[in-house]
Amino acid sequence: GLRNLKDTPSALKVWGEKSVATLFHEMNVLTPRELDARKEIEFENYILKIQIEARTMEDVVKSMIFPSVIDYQNKLITNVQGLCSVLGEKGGKIAAKGQIELIQRISEHLNKMKEAADCMLMERKAANKIEHSEERAIAYRDNVRVHFDEIRYHADKLELLVEDEMWPLPKFREMLFTR
Repeated sequence: GLRNLKDTPSALKVWGEKSVATLFHEMNVLTPRELDARKEIEFENYILKIQIEARTMEDVVKSMIFPSVIDYQNKLITNVQGLCSVLGEKGGKIAAKGQIELIQRISEHLNKMKEAADCMLMERKAANKIEHSEERAIAYRDNVRVHFDEIRYHADKLELLVEDEMWPLPKFREMLFTR
C-alpha cells in the first residue's frame, strides 16, 4: 500500500526494501548494488543540503540579526535612561513604559532564538560523528532540521519589533512589493 513519506530519509529508506530492489532489477533499471550506491549518494546529498542550510542560518543569526537587534535594543535603553534622567526615575519609567515592554519582548525572542541556534549547532556536531549515512541523515532530520522553524519564528517576530533602518535583511513586507 501507499505510505505517507514526508521527508527524504523516509523515502530513501524504501529503496532498501527487497521488493523495490527486485522491481528495479527485474525492469533492468538498476542492480541491487547500483540502487544501494544511489541511495547512499542521496543520503549524503540530503545531509549536505540540511548542513548548508543550518550553517547559513547560524551565520545569519549570529553575524547579522544578533548585532542589529542588540544595537536597536541599546538605542531603546538609551532612550529609557534619557527619559528617566529628565523626568526622574518614576516619571521616566511611566513615560518609557512602551519602550521597556519592547525591550523585554526583544530580549525574550533573542534569547529563545539563540537557545535554538545553539541547540541546532550542538545537534549538528553530534550528527556529524555518526558514520552510517542513513543514520546521520535521520539525525539531521530529527535533531537538526527541527530547529529551523523555531529560529525562523523568532526571527520573524524580531523583524516586526526592530525598526526598518536597523534590520539587516529585507523585511517580508518589502519583498512583497518589489518589482
